[in-house]
Amino acid sequence: MDAGLPEPSLNVIVRDGYGNLVAVVDLAYEDLKIAVEYEGDQHRTDPEQWAKDIARHEQLAAMGWIVIRVTRAQLYGAPHTVIARVRAALARRGR
Repeated sequence: MDAGLPEPSLNVIVRDGYGNLVAVVDLAYEDLKIAVEYEGDQHRTDPEQWAKDIARHEQLAAMGWIVIRVTRAQLYGAPHTVIARVRAALARRGR
């Protein structure tokens, strides 16, 4: 928001057309179907979590969501790249 981005919703529950839980996304512009997911190191080092993350990402994408995955290095080392990715996603959705 400090970069002029609209305020996202936090911990947004996403369900499929049958009401089944697909994901709880970290940050979302729900009406635009844009999710920002923080990928902590446990997502990389735990094979079971990694597999779940891939399946969740694929399901969200199949439902029309743009998923922006962010690592610690990106968030703290190059936040301008994260901001640019969110801006680009918003622009793709007409905002």
